[in-house]
Order: sequence, then structure tokens, then C-alpha cells
Amino acid sequence: MTALIVDYLPIVVFLGVAAFIGLALLISPFVVAYSSPDPEKLSAYECGFNAFDDARMKFDVRFYLVAILFIIFDLEVAFLFPWAITFGKLGWFGFWSMMVFLGVLTVGYIYEWRKGALEWD
Repeated sequence: MTALIVDYLPIVVFLGVAAFIGLALLISPFVVAYSSPDPEKLSAYECGFNAFDDARMKFDVRFYLVAILFIIFDLEVAFLFPWAITFGKLGWFGFWSMMVFLGVLTVGYIYEWRKGALEWD
């Protein structure tokens, strides 16, 4: 029984430290921060400028396009890390499949660039 407890002790210590840090981060703003509300602090913050329309206004498509481009290139990096770690074991098929993947992304990036999707006019 003691061997079982010794095996799980690092997990219990890790959970205890995580719980302590979590509670400390939840409680510390109430203890440390001082409260001096003024109209500027209580006003709604929306991208650095005052609100001028209701919340149901239409957004420019470029915001969504930039978000989609960010997700695409973020996923590209997420695929590159495991590929780079197992690069030696994949062989030529793994190499050329990643080159095709990167080629498709590069063609898409060039298309977006030529269409002016990355310009904020």
C-alpha cells in the first residue's frame, strides 16, 4: 500500500500546487487591488474608442478574413512541429506530403496577398 501512495505522491503534490496557485490568482486581485472608481474606469472599453453604435452592427469582412488567415497559419505551425520531430522516420513520402501541404498554403497566401486581403485601406 505504501508503494502505491509513493507512486501517486507527485500527482497529489502537483494538484495541490496547482490548486494553491489557482486560488492565489483568484483571491489576490481582491486583496491587492485598491478600488477608486471613476467614470473613466467604469466606462465600456471597445478597441480604444468610444462606442458609437449598438452591439448588432455589421463588422467588416476583413476582420473575419484576418481571423481565418491567423487560424490557417497557426494550424500550419501546429502541423510543422510534429512533422519536424518525426522527420527522420517519415522518409521521402513524409517529406513530399509536407511540401505539398506547404505549397498549397503558399499558393493560398499569394492569392490572398494579390487580392489585397491583407491591406487595410
